[in-house]
Amino acid sequence: MRWEEVAAEAVALGFAACGVAPVADLRKEGERLDAWLESGKEAGMAYMARNREKRRNPELLVEGARSVVVTLTNYYAPALAVSPEVPVVARYAYGRDYHGAVKERLFQLFAFLREREDRRLRGRVFVDSAPVFEREWARRAGLGWIGRNTLLIHPRWGSFCFVGVIVSDFEPESYSEPWTAGRCGTCHRCVDACPTGALKPYSVDANKCVSYNTIERKEPIPEEVRVKMGNRFFGCDACQEVCPWNRRAVPHCDAAFRPNEWLRRMTREDWMRLDEATFQERFSDSPLLRPGLPHLQSILSGK
Repeated sequence: MRWEEVAAEAVALGFAACGVAPVADLRKEGERLDAWLESGKEAGMAYMARNREKRRNPELLVEGARSVVVTLTNYYAPALAVSPEVPVVARYAYGRDYHGAVKERLFQLFAFLREREDRRLRGRVFVDSAPVFEREWARRAGLGWIGRNTLLIHPRWGSFCFVGVIVSDFEPESYSEPWTAGRCGTCHRCVDACPTGALKPYSVDANKCVSYNTIERKEPIPEEVRVKMGNRFFGCDACQEVCPWNRRAVPHCDAAFRPNEWLRRMTREDWMRLDEATFQERFSDSPLLRPGLPHLQSILSGK
């Protein structure tokens, strides 16, 4: 089976794009990760230092792996809050938790491969939850380039996309062509737009990053970051909002990521009055469950 047949099935399942890359040892990417970790830019994400060999070599994730099938899922939506009084949430968080939603489709795509090729195929699916260089595999699968903002940029879909990966021993008749040149040119809008200065060309310092500080940080947010967050309280899209390639972004029509109306309308006061039971009811399958209500309220209260 050619990679184009895999891509056609992926689009039929709801993915925006798909490519297939041959397995390789990502030595250079591993060296960049080592240098990033040595500089302390991972902040409290200690897990980034684990399983580094598996990040480099997919065969350590799936024995006998031959290919990496990569998918993009468009989640772009225009500005969603109904008024400036509504605290700002990153666009990806308005719908279902993407980990489960994208994985469901990846399992369907892998089932297609097994049915068409060989039911004995071995493989695993990953959505931002395992030691995998997703963006580099997406580049190698021809789905775009890694931009100055460190995100994958697709020429049609922009950067508002979830990346899904299937590592398996599936060996297609052909592979998609890798993307070999970036298209950021001399543009530095993403770097200039970063509210805290966390973003440098092709590198992010998580210690200063609004997304890290509002979602993953366990300790109180440093004052030098807090004063620059503005009305954000979960994630940050600043570098994506100014990217010229996202001017072409097409709003998604995906029911899985239909905006949660509570997120569009709840003011800071509404959030501070919210109790745990109501939070669980309104956000039962939302990325906001990860930090939890007490964490979100502490951010909104400025503590």
